[in-house]
Amino acid sequence: MSNHDNIPVKYAYKAANLISFGTSIKLLFTGYLTTIAAGYIMALIQILFTHGMADGQFGLSLNDIVYSYYGDRSGSVLESKLNGSMKYNAPDEDRFKIIQWVRDGASEKEYNTTIKTIIDQNCVTCHNADAGSLPDFSKFENLQKVSESSHGATFQSLTRLSHIHLFGISFIFMFVGLIFSFSTGIPCYYKYPAIVMPYLFLLIDIASWWLTKLSPHFAWLVIVAGFGLGLSFAFMWCVSMYQMWVLGGIRKQSDRRNAILRD
Repeated sequence: MSNHDNIPVKYAYKAANLISFGTSIKLLFTGYLTTIAAGYIMALIQILFTHGMADGQFGLSLNDIVYSYYGDRSGSVLESKLNGSMKYNAPDEDRFKIIQWVRDGASEKEYNTTIKTIIDQNCVTCHNADAGSLPDFSKFENLQKVSESSHGATFQSLTRLSHIHLFGISFIFMFVGLIFSFSTGIPCYYKYPAIVMPYLFLLIDIASWWLTKLSPHFAWLVIVAGFGLGLSFAFMWCVSMYQMWVLGGIRKQSDRRNAILRD
């Protein structure tokens, strides 16, 4: 019987930490954390190119969040898109013609004589019958719908995004938190909140979408929740990687040095 067989279960559990794990487990954890970090960066870039262009200027601002969820009630959905995330998908001359057509009432007569050709050349490549979630702009009635005032995200889209994020992101942070839970030397008043924070801020983030949809005054809550998610993820990621590869290496060198001195 080995010495480990005589160790009580609670002490054996405490002995397992990121520093003492074998190389294979560290590589497994590192591969997961690296892939998730890359996915997180891609998500931030995607936000910059979608929500971050809602006000027509690159970079995420409070107005971007208001326009994305509450909408720009002073203009149409089509105009806000042409001045925002779709700004570079058509020449300026064509964009201005479509915007002017919307402001003039979006008549079907002018659509057939002028606008239809512009739409077919610049928009129908993506906005067609096979586009899935995108509206089919080959039909006038679909284009007419988005020529009305912008009310931001629909309740249907918010419901779909909410359940996707709640399921997906909670699973991501469950595994990130599990890896981080094997860290050692972190005071409980840092460790426990770091594990719980992602779930708290995820719920706040989802709730802030719905609140901003109802009132633009809650847009700041979206930024706070996103910052909290990012901060907790960065803290757990950095601590886990540091303990596996930096602190673990230092501990091994120290053990070798002590073994030599004892001999």
